[in-house]
Amino acid sequence: MERDELADFLRRRRAAIRPAEAGLTESPRRRTNGLRREEVAMLAGMSVDYVVRLEQGRSSQPSTQLLAALARALRLSDDERDHLFHLAGHQPPPADGVASLARAGLIRMLDLLGDTPAMVLSDLGEALAQNRMSMLLAGDHTGLTGDRRYLVHRWFVEADGRDGCPPEDRDHQSRQAVADLRAVAGRRATDPVVTGLVERLQQASAEFRELWSDHEVAVRRADQKTVLHAKVGPMLMDCETLMTPDQGQVLLVLTPADAQTRDRLDLLRVLGTQEFPADSSQSS
Repeated sequence: MERDELADFLRRRRAAIRPAEAGLTESPRRRTNGLRREEVAMLAGMSVDYVVRLEQGRSSQPSTQLLAALARALRLSDDERDHLFHLAGHQPPPADGVASLARAGLIRMLDLLGDTPAMVLSDLGEALAQNRMSMLLAGDHTGLTGDRRYLVHRWFVEADGRDGCPPEDRDHQSRQAVADLRAVAGRRATDPVVTGLVERLQQASAEFRELWSDHEVAVRRADQKTVLHAKVGPMLMDCETLMTPDQGQVLLVLTPADAQTRDRLDLLRVLGTQEFPADSSQSS
């Protein structure tokens, strides 16, 4: 771990990023061009004291999870993120396979979408980053671990994994989830992460085993689905995806498909503002 170099890098990156780039409101009375330490701590989900110690070169070695959170908070490019990991004495996450960090370009696009629900997903459906509205719509899934972090696992294994989906839509969503996983398994045929997940799903779910045996293949791109929300009711959402060239990550954008859904999404935004301070709900 190169403490002094790490401290200098973090200070300079914090000073270089404008609050608007991190999804924060810029006050006219603001005295600094970059982010405050308090803002970095909030965006990264860590204490201000730890950010201070990192920037002063007197911290313990940060974990890979903390580094991932800092990379997202500071909107680091892929090269900058890898440099951050090296300075902290860790190997960067792999460029292929299951990426544990959302790509910097997708994070920036997530910020630009503002009040439109959007999230960055791995090709296995792991939520790598979410904006505030997607959390209000579907919950915060960025902190899940183990197989629970995969959407397909929650859908087929967990008792409440389908609560947000109307019963009449569940068969279609099940087939879509399995067909998409088939496409991933084809691209990553020798990846033990994928083969292990498939094996565990086959053991845990008879429905999954049956659908898997059908060998249907279809990459999720555009779709439409109804989201059942406990506070505002059902919402019909158009789902559009922007996929990275290696198909390893996806930016999923959810837009209201009708006027009623648009009104309910507006209501959800208001309810969220009442429950959470605006700046406390940035993407993770």
